[in-house]
Amino acid sequence: MSKDQILTADDVMEQAGKYLSSDDTAFIRRAYEYAHSAHEGQFRKSGEAYIIHPVQVASILVHLELDPETVAGGFLHDVVEDTNVTIEKLETEFGHEVAMLVDGVTKLGKIKYKSKEAQQAANHRKMFVAMAKDIRVILIKLADRLHNMRTLKHLPPDKQRRISNETLEIFSPLAHRLGISTIKWELEDTALRYLNPQQYYRIVHLMKQKREEREFYIEDVMSEVQSQLKEVNIKAEMSGRPKHLYSIYRKMVLQNKQFNEIYDLLAVRIVVNSIKDCYAVLGIIHTCWKPMPGRFKDYIAMPKPNLYQSLHTTVIGPKGDPLEVQIRTHEMHQIAEFGIAAHWAYKEGKQLNNQKNSFEDKLTWFREILEWQNETHDAEEFMESLKVDLFSDMVYVFTPKGDVIELPSGSVPLDFAYRIHTEVGNHTIGAKINGKMEPLDYVLKTGDIVEVMTSKHSYGPSQDWIKLTQTSQAKNKIKQFFKKQRKDENVAKGRDLVEKEVKAADIDLKEVFTTENLKRVAEKFNFSNEEDMFAAVGYQGITAAQIATRLTEKIRKQNNEQHLEQTLEGIKTEKKPSPSYKKDSGVRVEGVDNLLVRLSKCCNPVPGDNITGYITKGRGVSVHRVDCPNVQTEEAKKRILQVDWENSVTQSKQYHVDLEISGYDRRGLLNEVLQAVNETKTNITAVNGKSDRNRMALIHITILIHNISHLRKIVDRIKQIKDVYTVTRMLQ
Repeated sequence: MSKDQILTADDVMEQAGKYLSSDDTAFIRRAYEYAHSAHEGQFRKSGEAYIIHPVQVASILVHLELDPETVAGGFLHDVVEDTNVTIEKLETEFGHEVAMLVDGVTKLGKIKYKSKEAQQAANHRKMFVAMAKDIRVILIKLADRLHNMRTLKHLPPDKQRRISNETLEIFSPLAHRLGISTIKWELEDTALRYLNPQQYYRIVHLMKQKREEREFYIEDVMSEVQSQLKEVNIKAEMSGRPKHLYSIYRKMVLQNKQFNEIYDLLAVRIVVNSIKDCYAVLGIIHTCWKPMPGRFKDYIAMPKPNLYQSLHTTVIGPKGDPLEVQIRTHEMHQIAEFGIAAHWAYKEGKQLNNQKNSFEDKLTWFREILEWQNETHDAEEFMESLKVDLFSDMVYVFTPKGDVIELPSGSVPLDFAYRIHTEVGNHTIGAKINGKMEPLDYVLKTGDIVEVMTSKHSYGPSQDWIKLTQTSQAKNKIKQFFKKQRKDENVAKGRDLVEKEVKAADIDLKEVFTTENLKRVAEKFNFSNEEDMFAAVGYQGITAAQIATRLTEKIRKQNNEQHLEQTLEGIKTEKKPSPSYKKDSGVRVEGVDNLLVRLSKCCNPVPGDNITGYITKGRGVSVHRVDCPNVQTEEAKKRILQVDWENSVTQSKQYHVDLEISGYDRRGLLNEVLQAVNETKTNITAVNGKSDRNRMALIHITILIHNISHLRKIVDRIKQIKDVYTVTRMLQ
């Protein structure tokens, strides 16, 4: 899976022929030819023919030795999204499985969302729901993301950072949870290169400086171990394990260490034939060198939830430096590298099918995604809860029988109880942690033994438990309890809340609460009927404002159109408002005097910008930059008026502008930015900044300027500051 090697379709077929039958190879070749025809005439940002991307995605899947349907899905994964091919056509040509896999990775293109973030959340939600039905969906998506990251250099810097951030937040943790370390490490290292290039290349340089010294050291260690193993007749494969750049970077950031303070850059991996040999090798390692206390981990006896198994130990090596050693069998090594993909590898035999079933049983948390899908009606909320449950740091606790339960960091005994069973959670009255009674808000730690106390006479969960619990599963089970117990009460409460929202909008309830309208909105939010919709409002599953907005959208649109017609008619007849409404904005409306004009705060236009006017309801004309997204819609274009800057705009008038500055988060960066702005004799009205886990700083400042030339001068000055990557004018 070399990142530098570009494979052709013939290379993919040759690799596939090593483990697939001739019929299966013919099937994936047909998928390639279909994709090649569908993408004919399309090109990537790099200028290359588009078909190169599906071929590289399929090559990654073939390298993992996946089944023919998954490889065909890799070739075809973009045809529905980017061409005229439909899911129905794919199903006719390649069968239900391939069509379902392609549909799972296809973005939602025809639905309009309030923001890019909402659309992205909806796309991710669709993918995760498809993944819960068939895990191969995410294998195609990870291969797709991996090749996109390899070719990220062809995109503009803002997209590089956005895609890299998304990769670290969602796709890299997902690869980790599925145990696919080969993909995880490459995704993380590539993302770091674009999010913090200065640190990335610094670490690369530092590692190159001592590479030769490290290689000699590792060779000495392996030679010593090999001679010891020969004496006890154990066959082993040994290699130096390279430390990945992102892993080093994370240690430097989180533990505030310098590069020369990170000792586990040196590591040896030993792969043997059996579990018995693993423990024998461990004994030999500990005999040769002194083990460091607290650094031994037995993941063979206690596998990680993603089925990773290995023995880890750290010893004081020959030169007195800490040396990390990993010991595992060949099968464990295959699972450590390829995770779930190793279990989906296309090989014959019942034993593999049993392995697949075993692996699927241990991935029950994926099946729970479908439950969250049904309970959560907002895609962004769904993704946030998903990040908590799947991608946060985890704690591992024990049942009294010794079974390991994995929970997100910050979980309490109630999360544990609902993970065991819904009825256990509903009847919980207390919990013992390590044999001692603890309150239900006790934060669980790795290694805790948790015993839940229940009672048949319990009245059920409390509303406070929703805030107390950490996992989406527990929160949803508690909400379901109240939903069933108090449905009539919730229906009445929900209807009342929605009615209040509609009345607040000054709209007649009779116009809104028609059977047809209520049914339409219930279906829009995936409710089976209006009662379920109002009940959801009652138990806070969805807000009254969301329902009221949908119920009244047609009436509000009609009212707006009537008002627009009246306003336009007033302008045509030059009906002038009272002079007291005139505002000194520095802008005049073509053919009209004394009209209320204001500068829009969403894009903050300044003299020199290309501007346009937009007729608002009851507030005159709002002035926007022509590139402002709020005046790009078809609905907005009906309200556009021609406006111009007054020739008399003076240097004394000032305009607000919001700037976003991104760069490497080092000490003194914010002070240098503020000093640079002050040197241009510019007033600053607001400042705020933040830094993420990758040491990327984002500084937002609001300044007062005279015109576009003044703004360019300030931006040019800020760009001269060391470690500043971009300066962008913001839209609110």
